[in-house]
Amino acid sequence: MDPDFDILLDSYIDNKVGIDIDFLPPALSEGLYQNIRHLQNDNMMHAAGIGNDEVKDLHQQMRGDHIYWMDKDHSNPFEQEFLKLAQNFTDHLNESCYTGINSCEFHYAVYGEGRAYKKHTDSFRNDSSRKYSFINYLNRDWEEADGGQLWIHHEDKIQKILPQAGTAVFFKSDETEHEVTMARRERMSITGWLKRV
Repeated sequence: MDPDFDILLDSYIDNKVGIDIDFLPPALSEGLYQNIRHLQNDNMMHAAGIGNDEVKDLHQQMRGDHIYWMDKDHSNPFEQEFLKLAQNFTDHLNESCYTGINSCEFHYAVYGEGRAYKKHTDSFRNDSSRKYSFINYLNRDWEEADGGQLWIHHEDKIQKILPQAGTAVFFKSDETEHEVTMARRERMSITGWLKRV
């Protein structure tokens, strides 16, 4: 059993938001960061949309990131290592909390300078399969002045999380309102959802 899994779960139970600032090993975080750089150089990152194929925000007023979907068929070793880690966490979640998660999806996400994502939840109006959101940050030496914080909107407060490399965040997709504040430098993450389909 990986103790980092319990750090995420225990903090989620305490506060409805799981956080582990050392979830990703440094070598894995750096490898994924470099993979994003390669994807950018190859023009593989594309502007993200709002909604799914049936319900979309055509005017793109909510979010300002560029994404590239991960796939188990990709040959990048760091991507494969991350997907295996995510699967191990999902297995632990199912075994310890009986969540019934049987699918997941992840993409790389890059916010350019001046970009943000307004307050929202991660569940589609016409599709409730996303049960948990799971975000992993890849940004070196991130400081509060760099913006780009994840703001979690609780009933009585706003929880502010720096997108520092290695940090993982975990919460319910259909309940937790959150936003990304304006980034003052390029901001990178892997964002994904644990699903029941």
